[in-house]
Amino acid sequence: MNFFKQFTSLDLFWIANSGLVFTVCLLLAGVLIPQILLISYRRRLFDQPSERKIHHGLVPRLGGIAFKPVIFFSIALALGISHLFGYQALVSSFIAESRTLAFGFCAIMFLYLIGMADDLIGIRYQVKFVSQIACGAMIIAAGLCLDDLCGILFIGQISPWIAYPLTILAIVFIINAVNLIDGIDGLCSGLCSIACLFYGVSFIVCQQYVYALLSFATLGVLVQFFYYNVFGKVEKRKKIFMGDTGSLTVGMMLCILSFKLIASVPPKITTEVNPFILAFSPLIVPCFDVVRVYLHRVKNNRNPFLPDNSHIHHKLLKVGMRQRPAMCTIVAVSLFFTLCNILISKYLDVTLILLLNIAIWVAINIWLNKKKRPEFDFDEAEHE
Repeated sequence: MNFFKQFTSLDLFWIANSGLVFTVCLLLAGVLIPQILLISYRRRLFDQPSERKIHHGLVPRLGGIAFKPVIFFSIALALGISHLFGYQALVSSFIAESRTLAFGFCAIMFLYLIGMADDLIGIRYQVKFVSQIACGAMIIAAGLCLDDLCGILFIGQISPWIAYPLTILAIVFIINAVNLIDGIDGLCSGLCSIACLFYGVSFIVCQQYVYALLSFATLGVLVQFFYYNVFGKVEKRKKIFMGDTGSLTVGMMLCILSFKLIASVPPKITTEVNPFILAFSPLIVPCFDVVRVYLHRVKNNRNPFLPDNSHIHHKLLKVGMRQRPAMCTIVAVSLFFTLCNILISKYLDVTLILLLNIAIWVAINIWLNKKKRPEFDFDEAEHE
């Protein structure tokens, strides 16, 4: 595909900057997360085990506190170095995108503070929803809006009166999908890492380099967090969760990246891949899962906003998988959906691709329902 071939003829300057922000985030997160662990244990700031949760032992849940400062620092550092040595391309790119970046960073900082408050003292879900709606308004003010559905249900351009509420609804939906998929070690960070990698490559191909830097910076902090979350040992005080601070921050970042990407695909690439497919395929697993869980709770006369054990990772655990294989399976499924959708987008209508995705997802869930072990106890999913 020409979409992938274009990646080989890139300006080395932008590849170097992407590598710089990724490396800086990787190293800084590696310094900051151990300090967060130390403070968490000294102040006894833990995610308490319960009958709904899978983990055992006292584990800090403030890993997400590292996300925003590390990402913003790396971007500011790259901008400062470029300005210092007279490379004005990066400076000019930031100036050109100043409106989107200003409102986007405000939305990220706002949700970062909301998530931190929730992790430390707890916040009702109604407050979080209102906060997410406010952030959606900021994203619209940033100039990002779902005013073109790119052929979904055979719909193209839509009126701003429909586009604005649809944009806010999509933002709230994506943020909560990312937040709710954070159920087992490495799952949320793994899925979001896949999304950031695809966004980074896509933005470079589309010559939207500022957003490529944001994608790779987010990828850097997620990779470092993934190490502590998956391979950290509770008994050695090395394990940490991202908490709502992390999931809300990353969810907001993915909203900005996906909305910008759908508006940035040049005409020569739209002949190869549908912009909607390119922007939202990496988010299919968390989005499909939250829709199914919502419908499942409504069907069973339960509050759709209160947590339970009906997510896709719970289903895999109920068929006998342990946490790590379950996480790897779900991440592999996300990768499969993303790659296949991009590859077949040239040949199939976007609506048909969406229907095929839904059919596959439903079939997977039906199969898991039939295979689950009724005697399953979440204690069996305890870390090895």
